[in-house]
Amino acid sequence: MTASFQGLPVTDALDLLRSGDLVAEGRLTTASNATLYCTITAGGRSAPCVYKPVAGERPLWDFPEGTLAGREVAAFAVSDALGWDIVPPTVHRDGPFGEGMVQLWVDGDPEVDLIDLARDVRHPGLRRMAVFDAVINNSDRKIGHLLPTRDGHLYGCDHGVSFAEDYKLRTVLWQWQGEPLTAESLAALESLHAQLTAPDSTVSTELARHLTRPEGYAVRRRVELLREHRIHPYPSPEWPSVPWPPV
Repeated sequence: MTASFQGLPVTDALDLLRSGDLVAEGRLTTASNATLYCTITAGGRSAPCVYKPVAGERPLWDFPEGTLAGREVAAFAVSDALGWDIVPPTVHRDGPFGEGMVQLWVDGDPEVDLIDLARDVRHPGLRRMAVFDAVINNSDRKIGHLLPTRDGHLYGCDHGVSFAEDYKLRTVLWQWQGEPLTAESLAALESLHAQLTAPDSTVSTELARHLTRPEGYAVRRRVELLREHRIHPYPSPEWPSVPWPPV
């Protein structure tokens, strides 16, 4: 498990998200599904967060089972198992409008040009994100889903349309396609695979809770293929490779 989130131990952040009093402050109107900006408070500690109730999700033909909120939680579990701290702490819990996903808010650095960042071939955090997206089969990695912070860390958000059984990787991060995976990535994938094959691990438990069995198997198989071929994947010729709009 990652050590901290913006100075707060991740175990404490998850406890806050699970047990805190969730109060909706407003709605993020640019989101395609119901997304609420909230404050969560417990034990004298407060933090801003995002709450996406299942009741506000629009049905998707290519994700007929499960929920987008559950897939967001599964994405955090994979990020945590990789040890890369890509997805902010995220839980599945009840809220003012029913069960949903609650994720700690990230204050991005407004001075970073996200378009320039998305094209960077030397940013290690961005390259890790490209591997992470390949693992979760992210079909919607837009430039606006990149969250660089003032301390130089890079988070990602909006992973609800991930984990499809079929290959549907759509991303703006294709600059490493076909290039060898880094030694760091291979080591992280090795660790993730070991956790995925342990049925009682945290990541296995979360994936079993929020994904179908075929989707869970597909995660493990994608990790195995990345380890076997040792390269960043190529776009599919049968599926649009970049989300629209890309920003």
